[in-house]
Amino acid sequence: MVDPTKITSKTAKANLPNDTDMLKEMVLTLLGQIDDLNGQLYYLKRQLFGPKSEKLNPAQRMLFEDLYKELQSKLEEESSPKTPSERRKAKANENHKGRRPLPPELDREIIEIEPDANEKVCSHCRSPKQRIGEEVTEKLDYIPACFKVKRYVRPKYACKQCEGDVSIAPLPPMAIDKGIPAEGLLAYIITSKYADHLPLNRLEGMGRRAGVEMKVSTMCDWVGHCADLLSPLVKRMHQKILQSPKINTDDTSVPVKSKKRKGSTYKGYLWVYLDDCNNAVFDFTPTRSREGPLNFLGDYGGFVQADAYSGYDEFFRTSEATEVGCHAHARRKFEYAMDSDPVRASQMLALWKSLYAIEKNAKEQTYSDAQLLQARQTEAKPILDQIYSNLMAWKDQVLPKSPTGKAITYALNQWEALMRYVDDPILEIDNNLSERTLRMVAVGRNYAPLYIMKSSLSSAPVSFSRRTARSKYYMTTTPHNYNPCKNCKSLSFGLYRIAC
Repeated sequence: MVDPTKITSKTAKANLPNDTDMLKEMVLTLLGQIDDLNGQLYYLKRQLFGPKSEKLNPAQRMLFEDLYKELQSKLEEESSPKTPSERRKAKANENHKGRRPLPPELDREIIEIEPDANEKVCSHCRSPKQRIGEEVTEKLDYIPACFKVKRYVRPKYACKQCEGDVSIAPLPPMAIDKGIPAEGLLAYIITSKYADHLPLNRLEGMGRRAGVEMKVSTMCDWVGHCADLLSPLVKRMHQKILQSPKINTDDTSVPVKSKKRKGSTYKGYLWVYLDDCNNAVFDFTPTRSREGPLNFLGDYGGFVQADAYSGYDEFFRTSEATEVGCHAHARRKFEYAMDSDPVRASQMLALWKSLYAIEKNAKEQTYSDAQLLQARQTEAKPILDQIYSNLMAWKDQVLPKSPTGKAITYALNQWEALMRYVDDPILEIDNNLSERTLRMVAVGRNYAPLYIMKSSLSSAPVSFSRRTARSKYYMTTTPHNYNPCKNCKSLSFGLYRIAC
C-alpha cells in the first residue's frame, strides 16, 4: 500500500493507490490542508488590507435567509426604546450649550480691555458710566518648555583668629550624585521616552535647539540610574499584585539587541500583570518559556485570567491558582472563520454579541456584585449553553484544520475556564484589559523601538533589562488625568532620600 504522505504532484498515475479507502483518506487530508491554507491566507490578507475591528457588521446581509432574519431581529431589539441611562445621556447632549470650560487649575493671565474714554460717557446726559458687569473670553495658550539651572550656593564659614574650623552646609539629597540633571529633567526624559514614546535621539535634538548638549549615551545612563531608584517601588508593586484575588496577564514581544550579532535583534518578551484595581507591573524575559509566569507568580493561589498559551499550563498544574478563560480569544477564532464558513461563524458571533451586551448593560446600569452575578446566571448562562450545544454538534461536521474546526477545538479545550466568569462577579468576560495595556508597548515599539541589551540579562536581582521594562511601563498604565512626569519627579527624589 502506498503511503499517501509520500505522494506529491510529480507522482506518476501508475504509482497512485487503487484502494478506495486510501483515496478517500487522501482527499480528506488534501481538503484539510486546503482549508488550513485558505484560513491562513484569509487571516494574512485581512491583517494587511482588511479592517482591524472585530465587530459584527450589521449591514452585512447573510447568504442564508434564516440566519439573516435571526440577526435582523437582534438588531431590531437593540434599536428598541432606550434605557433610562441612555435617555439621560442623550438629553445631556441635547442640552449641551458649548465646549467644556478650561481646567480651573491652569494659571490665568488677566488681560482687561477697557472701552475708549468716550465710550465711558453717556451719549444722552453726558454722565460717566458705571461698571455693571463684564464678559469673559478664555483662550488656551502654550508656553514652550524651557531649561533652567539650579545653582546651589553654600557659603563657607571659618574662624578668623584660628584660620581654620571651616563650616559649610551639605548638599541636599540628589537623584544622581555629581551629575548635572535635576529631578525635573530626569522625570521629563523618562516620561518623554516611556509615556510619550520619544526616543532619546529626538530628545537630544530638542535639547540642542535650546543650547543644551545631552548625549544619547549620557541619557541612557541617567535612565538606568533612575530605574535603580524606582526598583524598590516596583518590588512593592509586585507584592501588591500577588495580594489581589485575581490577576490578568498577557505578553508581547520586544526587540533585544545582541552584541554577538551586530545589527540584528531577537525577540524578548514583556509580560503584564494587573490586579483587581487595574494596577500593572511588567516583567521582562528573554524567551517566552513557562519560566516567566512561574517565577513572577510563584505560589499565587487566586484567579488568573489569560489566553490559552501553553506557557501557563505548568503554573496552573503546580499551583493552586484557578484559570479563567478569555471569551474575546474564543470569539476571535470564529471571526477569522467568517470567510470560509459564514453560517456557523455568524451564528456564534451573534451569540457572543448577546453575552457582551449583558456586560455592557451591567456597566451602564452600574450593577452591584449581586446584580451582576444574577444577570450572568439568568441571562448569560443560557446563551453559553447554546454556544456549547453548537460546538458539540459541529465538532464532527467540520475538518479539524479548517478555521471553524480550530475555533471549535479552542473553545472546547477552554470551556471550563470560559465558564468561570459567570460564577464570580469580580471576574471579567475577557482578558481585553491586558491587551489594552500592552497596546502602549506596541505604540512605543513602532515609534520609539525599545532595544534591550543582551549583556544585561544577568542573574542579578534587578538587571538593567528588567529595570527598564518595569520602570518603563508602570507609569504609563495610569488614568488619562494622571501626570507621570510630576509623580516621577517626586518619587525619584523621595526614594533617594529614603535610600540615604
